[in-house]
Amino acid sequence: MTRRLDATDLARVAVFAALIAVLGLPGSFPVFGGVPITAQTLGVMLAGAVLGPWLGALSVTVLLALVAVGLPLLAGGRGGFGVFLGPTAGYALGWILGAIVIGLIVHAGGRRPVVWRTVLAMLLGGVVAIYALGIPVQSLVTRLPLGETILSSLVFVPGDLLKAAVATVVVTALVRAYPREFRREWNAQAPARVEVGTTA
Repeated sequence: MTRRLDATDLARVAVFAALIAVLGLPGSFPVFGGVPITAQTLGVMLAGAVLGPWLGALSVTVLLALVAVGLPLLAGGRGGFGVFLGPTAGYALGWILGAIVIGLIVHAGGRRPVVWRTVLAMLLGGVVAIYALGIPVQSLVTRLPLGETILSSLVFVPGDLLKAAVATVVVTALVRAYPREFRREWNAQAPARVEVGTTA
């Protein structure tokens, strides 16, 4: 069953769009031997997990729309439509897909989020889905072979795994301490099925 967006939904979308923007303020910072990463993907992961697939994607879309009109909301103060013509364009658009995938997996079956499903969501949505769009576009724009682009992108995987771990911890803590933040009525976990045998 679907419901219409209300003022609270729109406010939450705006809050998470702002969160993603704020996480870009420090720019990139070096980890794992000096590899630069940004924290904005962490915001995307949290948006998908907390808001769900469609509101999470909407929050990312709102942010990217603001970037497109010139606001410097991406890491390093980048903004303007030119961002979507550069080598990182696919990664930015991949955030939308990533939020959808994360939300669908975290809330699969309308059930309460659990750790293993959250981890899976962060890996498939927060890493694989984003790379699946980002790497081909980067290869196309830079005119580097796809294989070479994939290899060069592997250096960022440890940082993304770190963000996935942090997002999992945050989501798990929210589920336990403040479940109302998710604005969902979760289905009860299905009870174990008991087979009753018969004797001849």
